[in-house]
Amino acid sequence: MIDDDLWSAVGDPTRRRMLDLLLAEGGGTATTLSERLPVTRQAVAKHLGVLDRVGLVHAMTAGRERRYEVDDAQLARAVAQLSAVGATWDARLQRIKRIAERIQRDREDHS
Repeated sequence: MIDDDLWSAVGDPTRRRMLDLLLAEGGGTATTLSERLPVTRQAVAKHLGVLDRVGLVHAMTAGRERRYEVDDAQLARAVAQLSAVGATWDARLQRIKRIAERIQRDREDHS
């Protein structure tokens, strides 16, 4: 089953970059992420809130800030959904290609 909220969350390029950074660095805070991204700390915090709501990240209090880490299970779920949709579209595109080739052959046969 496709989770539209999850897809919406990973559909944003800034959030995908944040996930990349969190994975590469083993976590981070809104402050550390904002130092690496072309958006404000407040914007990063909002994006983290979206990722947190869909379960892609989870937060822990670290001093005065919240430290975020990627939830591996939820990320695996998102990857599985993307793979399933990709496979479905590949199959659809193959069917369209076969139909187009058949139409082309029929035109050539009737020329």
